[in-house]
Amino acid sequence: MALYAAAAAVLAGVESRQGSIKGLVYASSFQNVKQLYALVCETQRYSAVLDAVIASAGLLRAEKKLRPHLAKVLVYELLLGKGFRGSGGRWKPLLGRHQARLKAELARLKVHRGVSRNEDLLEVGSRPGTTCQVPRFVRVNTLKTCSDDAIDYFKRQGFSYQGQASSLDDLKALKGKHFLLDPLLPDLLVFPAQTDLHEHPLYQAGHLILQDKASCLPAMLLAPPPGSHVIDACAAPGNKTSHLAALLKNQGKIFAFDLDAKRLASMATLLARAGVSCCELAEEDFLAVSPSDERYRQVQYILLDPSCSGSGMLTRQLEEPGAGTPSKERLHALAGFQQRALCHALTFPSLQRLVYSTCSLCQEENEDVVREALQQSPGTFRLAPALPSWPHRGLSTFPGAEHCLRASPETTLTGGFFVAVIERVEVPSSAPQAGALAPEPTPSPARKKKKRRRTAAAGPSLQSCT
Repeated sequence: MALYAAAAAVLAGVESRQGSIKGLVYASSFQNVKQLYALVCETQRYSAVLDAVIASAGLLRAEKKLRPHLAKVLVYELLLGKGFRGSGGRWKPLLGRHQARLKAELARLKVHRGVSRNEDLLEVGSRPGTTCQVPRFVRVNTLKTCSDDAIDYFKRQGFSYQGQASSLDDLKALKGKHFLLDPLLPDLLVFPAQTDLHEHPLYQAGHLILQDKASCLPAMLLAPPPGSHVIDACAAPGNKTSHLAALLKNQGKIFAFDLDAKRLASMATLLARAGVSCCELAEEDFLAVSPSDERYRQVQYILLDPSCSGSGMLTRQLEEPGAGTPSKERLHALAGFQQRALCHALTFPSLQRLVYSTCSLCQEENEDVVREALQQSPGTFRLAPALPSWPHRGLSTFPGAEHCLRASPETTLTGGFFVAVIERVEVPSSAPQAGALAPEPTPSPARKKKKRRRTAAAGPSLQSCT
């Protein structure tokens, strides 16, 4: 259509600094000047966003005859404009072939930047990384101490305890030597972002675990009661495993699998320091574990946190094109493994609840994997609603996806993360009844003092991991 060609020509002139938008529009031969001016202005306004979407979707590689400026105008019209309603000419079928991918890339960009509206992308367009905004989260290891004792220890060291936070704004306002109790997780302390506790005696003794809040959600939502048998399918480096052991109070059994011998060795050290005694480590591929093995007959809970792209990790430069963004080939391979692992986990006969999680922002590794697994087990498993007040939900790619949780620095003050809670629809007669899904914790303004436990001497240092 002449409008899009004219807009592309004007846009090329503007971006090559050959004139102003208004001057070039009025110099063009296109009759509807106002319509052309509006289209060029809006395309130029979203230029950085459109460049990112077009690049990640591979549009120009697939359509080699499509010029960059025309592609930008057409993608604006498809995703942010009128959507070729009643127009589009020969460009409509061309863009139609790439519509699903382009929309998926736009959705992913919103997730990366923690926004929900198109216009919000303009506000964060070229903003630098947000690592500094994320507080330092510290999980109190209840196998060795309790929150009250840890809080008192920090107070004696000159830190100022501000009580339990009531909102994310309280966490954002943390400065200096102030710290809070998280509003959601009862044993999670929150310090200002730059607080370094690697040399702290409580950390080195295993009384504290440096673990991002989002990374604490999987074990909390799995909520296995003491005495349960649990599988941690891809367990290393072990922070989530130690959290499971704390929830179990070291009563029951954790079967932890990982293929990497070095990571398992480090994990064994971490678990020993944390006082975990209910875990059996195995250097084994979870996919090779037989659900019919008698050892796993009582397993009702599985935590599956498989290898992923890590695109939600704070150390990745997600806002820079090509930096930390997984290739399509790598995403395809990862998603295939993740889907196989999830489908395999759902075949354990006594399974009642499973938590699937990744530190990825990519739809292919998250909602798409969950949707496919549920489709392969129709009527047997379903997504369970989790934390209704959590502000960042799953992408609306299938009915019920809103039950999933997402996390990002902008929306939840955490690393990027994805969590889905899957539960069996009907309890098989051969398996004992599992407990109901843990309700959302209700913040309490005060915690009663418990009998204090003596803190242990400092042990060897250990690097933090989310």
